[in-house]
Amino acid sequence: MKIIHPLSVACLLAVSSLSGVTEAQSFDVRLDPSVATTPLNGRVLLMVSSSQRFRPGENGTPIFGVDAHDLAPGETALVDTSALGHPLRTLADLPEGDYFAQAYLHIYTTFHRADGHTLLLPMDQGEGQSWRRSPDNLFSEVTAFHVGPQGERDAAAPIAVTLNQVVPPIEPKVDTDWVKHVRIQSKLLSDFWGQPMFIGATVLLPRGFNEEPGANYPVVYMQGHFSSRAPMGFGSGRGFDTFWKSEEAPKALLVTVQHASPYYDDSYGVNSANMGPYGDAIVQELIPEVEQRFRAIAKPYARVLTGGSTGGWISVGMQVMYPGFFGGCWSFFPDQLDFRSYQVVNVMRDKNAYFTQHEWSQVARPGMRETNGNISYTMEQENLLEEVIGTRSRSGGQWAAWNAVFAPVADDGYPAPLWDPLTGEIDRDVAKAAREGYDMRYILERDWDELGPQLVGKLHIYVGRMDNYYLEQGVYRLEKFLEKTDSPAYGGTIEYGPTGGHGWSPFGRNELLGVMADFMEANTPKN
Repeated sequence: MKIIHPLSVACLLAVSSLSGVTEAQSFDVRLDPSVATTPLNGRVLLMVSSSQRFRPGENGTPIFGVDAHDLAPGETALVDTSALGHPLRTLADLPEGDYFAQAYLHIYTTFHRADGHTLLLPMDQGEGQSWRRSPDNLFSEVTAFHVGPQGERDAAAPIAVTLNQVVPPIEPKVDTDWVKHVRIQSKLLSDFWGQPMFIGATVLLPRGFNEEPGANYPVVYMQGHFSSRAPMGFGSGRGFDTFWKSEEAPKALLVTVQHASPYYDDSYGVNSANMGPYGDAIVQELIPEVEQRFRAIAKPYARVLTGGSTGGWISVGMQVMYPGFFGGCWSFFPDQLDFRSYQVVNVMRDKNAYFTQHEWSQVARPGMRETNGNISYTMEQENLLEEVIGTRSRSGGQWAAWNAVFAPVADDGYPAPLWDPLTGEIDRDVAKAAREGYDMRYILERDWDELGPQLVGKLHIYVGRMDNYYLEQGVYRLEKFLEKTDSPAYGGTIEYGPTGGHGWSPFGRNELLGVMADFMEANTPKN
């Protein structure tokens, strides 16, 4: 069994790039018996490039995908013109010329979930749901091939590609004097998914932690995409290390949470019909473990949340879902807080997510923009790329993740599609169900009498008015409601960067920690 890092293709080219040049437009992807002894399920992904680098993306090199069911060692999966591709819809659209190809098998695990559904999904292996880095995934050597004129293609034999390389394991993180790692098996999640499931945390200790064994500390829970790196980039050699070790830094625990799910590199920190009880697992299992191990002050006033983008939504979502457990949140450029602005789509009213329809024309909806207004790619591009990588919300991509978190369970056990991934047609019933559980503005307005008294002064939200993903639109809608609240008034903060894009903040890292520390100190009970 050969184990080679999947991105180190240079050493493979010398072996394979000169072999088997052909006119074919289909591929036989063979599972080599040297890397598998039993049949495998997963997604076969074939990347094509005119150079020796494969960079699939919204505007990247072509990629094509097919599902593999019980692919036995020695058997082949056919990737032909029927396979869905992006940005080319089909291999038939490849122009005449010389190319390179490389195949992957993103392996699926069988889950026997507590709700009675049996699902095939990618199990996170400590990489944060990245199919090119996921340990034990298989890939091929790079193969050169030629595409001939259209009239010569039908008679050509398929190109043989062999899955004979294995993605290596992720090196475990090592504790240091300042940085500690926690990993626990969650009973709640294991019961839901029908097999052992783990969540974790990376903890940055304050100065004097070991010298003051009687001291207890408040905690900043920093939410975001999967990362096992130290909070705030500590240890990377940048200026934060100096600040954190100085007398200027507040004495607090900084904690990042690892909660990659079978659908995404994080769970969005809430309970979900598709994801499982991740919110409860974090609040009831992981946080008590962190607080006990590291002498945290296990009180609401001493627990605050922060994060940006995905982490921005999580910080608001967890504060709203567990209003009495956390003492405040500082949310930056959060994902859609109002589903009438699902980026630029109003899923409660619009008929199609990809296009606005006029009498004589159809206009593509943007998915990302530059701060100067230029469109980087469209909603359709981004969603079709995810559908190629994995059907039924199994791509590990952003839109698939939102669908898995927010949507109800479909009859087959997978997330009910909020819209058709190929056409963009919105399912209004799914949208209504998603709104009931996860539209933050809707929930706050619906339940303000109950939630309001527990959230006074706790919501602090910051976003640029030129957010690259149009996330300021949802904040505008939330602000319109919050500004009208009374009995009680929300008493928080919403601030905009006039030309700020995705990532805008009015604070530097050190300043933000000071703001949160001052807030916790001001809200510390007198006793």
